Amino acid sequence: MFLRKATNKKTGRTYLSIVHGYYDPSTRSSRTKTIQSIGYLDELEKQYNDPIAHFTAVANELDAQRLDANASYSFSINKQELLSIDTDNSKNFGYVAASSIYHELGVHSFLKNRQRHTNDAFDANVIMQMLVYSRLLFPASKKNSFDHRHRFFEKTDYSLDDVYRSLTFLCKHKDALQLWLNDKVKEHYGRDTSLIYYDVTNYYFETDKVTDFKRKGVSKEHRPNPIVQMGLFMDNNGIPITYELFPGNTNDCLTYRPNFGRLKKDYNLGRVITVADKGMTTGDNIWYTINTPTKDGYVFSMSVRGAEQEVKDYVLDQNGYEWLGKEYKRKSRLYPRTILVSSRNGRKMKKTVDEKQVVFYSEKYDKRAKAERAAVLAKAQALIRNPGIYTRATSYGAAAYVKNIAFDKETGEVLSPAKGLQIDEEKIKAEEALDGYYILITSEYQECDDRIIDMYRGLWRIEESFRVTKSDLEARPVYVSRKDHIQAHFLTCFVALVIARILELKTEHRYSIGKLLESLSQANCTHVKENLYLFSYYDEVLELIGEKTAIPFNRKMMSLGEIKKVLGDTKK
Repeated sequence: MFLRKATNKKTGRTYLSIVHGYYDPSTRSSRTKTIQSIGYLDELEKQYNDPIAHFTAVANELDAQRLDANASYSFSINKQELLSIDTDNSKNFGYVAASSIYHELGVHSFLKNRQRHTNDAFDANVIMQMLVYSRLLFPASKKNSFDHRHRFFEKTDYSLDDVYRSLTFLCKHKDALQLWLNDKVKEHYGRDTSLIYYDVTNYYFETDKVTDFKRKGVSKEHRPNPIVQMGLFMDNNGIPITYELFPGNTNDCLTYRPNFGRLKKDYNLGRVITVADKGMTTGDNIWYTINTPTKDGYVFSMSVRGAEQEVKDYVLDQNGYEWLGKEYKRKSRLYPRTILVSSRNGRKMKKTVDEKQVVFYSEKYDKRAKAERAAVLAKAQALIRNPGIYTRATSYGAAAYVKNIAFDKETGEVLSPAKGLQIDEEKIKAEEALDGYYILITSEYQECDDRIIDMYRGLWRIEESFRVTKSDLEARPVYVSRKDHIQAHFLTCFVALVIARILELKTEHRYSIGKLLESLSQANCTHVKENLYLFSYYDEVLELIGEKTAIPFNRKMMSLGEIKKVLGDTKK
């Protein structure tokens, strides 16, 4: 509040009043409200030696009372007051938790430094924040996120064209930003890379148009749309380290070596043990891993059904198994296994690796495998009865149990007549014998069986990370089409995933990422009068986040100044 001195140009008289200045979000301009009309200066001089000094002190006192944390708000709303077209008085406050981590990781500093000597008219940091916060709390297309950018207490003076221009900029610096994030994670939280986890998934596009990057491939979701492959490395704490994108028709196993090579070259992690599923279990990947300068290790799963007969015989031989309870057993052996490794000229060479093989059986997994197969066999029977309604895509899984089936290469339609189709009973019998059995192969032959199994069990976190990006962050379908825009899209998703994982770490894994983000998305406030915002949602999740981040989610009302101070504190 301040003392206003308004002089009438005609009479020359000065009128004093105490006014309150504030920013009106609805008009996006500064406004004032008269708190107390005092009177003309010449008349007040008859009562006070120095009216201006006196009422300036009064204004200061009233302002101090207003700023008092224990003071109450008092305002009135005319019941005839109407909303104007396109009014949206709602804002999200939950994103402030993401802002605290975003700035703690120094993403803002990285982007500002990279853009400092460019001629770009847009602010990449402002746009990146909007894209990341939107991806975390209100995932949608770039245009939809842009259209709703006003829901955050951030700058909004940029165009949709600026957003797309910034994607090219972000793509240019995607590798450097991942390195920066790795250093900041190590600085603030530490990196446990004694074990690193690797897995591959793919993301589909809304379009059917195929390019050199968006390719038709084996979709994890069995969709016909073009896809792009992502290989992701994660540390032992569940925090992502780095990722790389590959064309959609790239075999999963071929993504490992270029990604692992880049990780070893740029990230200075020392000796690591890579944990991955059977998709990475090739001779080339194993030989590449153990022959790095740091002689890295691996724990990979191996397909029991795809293994050599000698391995299958070992698995089914009941000698050596140790039962742990009534539903679980395991055994292991040291085994010099021969693998095929590609030479520089493309020829295959035989190499021997000293491995430990750990075999375990779970009755729960056995029952689950049989239940899943029963559903697939029911589909296979339906296919045999009416092959004309199925294609290669829609018969996925079931066709593997049908003898004599053939598909049209162009249309994918079933070519075999129903009379020639039959269930492959021998295959079913062979697979049933191996239900519930799993093999882990590892270079770490001095580790005990339980430790190796525990190492492998950690792989669920990276699988969960993919579920988070696809479900909570809605990284697919991908709406952008240019390669640089695709790269930038997944960079924003990666940054969002790192922030989500760190938030989960800060809150001691008491809630899932989905639950954390759901509560933050509901932490909204409404502009009610002048620069005052009313908050209407609070739960135990926000209570915990508030405790760990010092963000006051439990305030019922705050002024815009107070909100900006909280937000400013997260950016220090």
